[in-house]
Amino acid sequence: MRSALIVDDHPLFCDALSMTLKAFVGIADIETASSLDIALDKLAGGVQPDVIVLDLNLPDVSGLDGLMRLRRQAGATPIVVVSSLADPKVIGAALGAGAQGFVPKHSQRDVFRAAFSAIAEGRRYLPDGYVASAPGRNDPQGDAISRLGLLTRQQARILQLICEGKLNKQIAYDLSIAETTVKAHVTAIMRKLGVYSRTQAVLIAQQANFSTLLPDNG
Repeated sequence: MRSALIVDDHPLFCDALSMTLKAFVGIADIETASSLDIALDKLAGGVQPDVIVLDLNLPDVSGLDGLMRLRRQAGATPIVVVSSLADPKVIGAALGAGAQGFVPKHSQRDVFRAAFSAIAEGRRYLPDGYVASAPGRNDPQGDAISRLGLLTRQQARILQLICEGKLNKQIAYDLSIAETTVKAHVTAIMRKLGVYSRTQAVLIAQQANFSTLLPDNG
């Protein structure tokens, strides 16, 4: 891997991580983004990193929403979550939402080297001591994440606007598309989520939110 995009709103950590990736991982070309929207704009504008490093707690996202949106935009580019919270539930949710690896934020340099080496070889990287929980019969968060993963980028954006309380006409205006197109997307969203109303779709989105588990420094 020769290039990386670091998505984190803490400048000092970005600088420290950039130096670690350059000196100990061999990644020479590093871009940074202080918010999810900036990262998405960079990707849409042609930035093509070999790996994306993501903090879960960003100013413009809630819980795993940022990871799921970035996963849809990034295509096949691997995403490594770097977070100060190494709770098994959060790690499992991040993997379920599309992360290729998870590194505790204050890990030693050799941990970062091992993590990026594994990902460069196409393998997942998990923190030492992490044990995945056995799937339960009643796992609404995991089920919600799986369902939301079926949505296209445009459908995910429309669902986000629905969660903000916007009507089809307002969504059409915001996205510069026809209202009939919005209605078709909403129908597809409800079909993929297995629900019959906008309210139920919003509840599915809320079930996938892990923000209550995330500390202030992400």
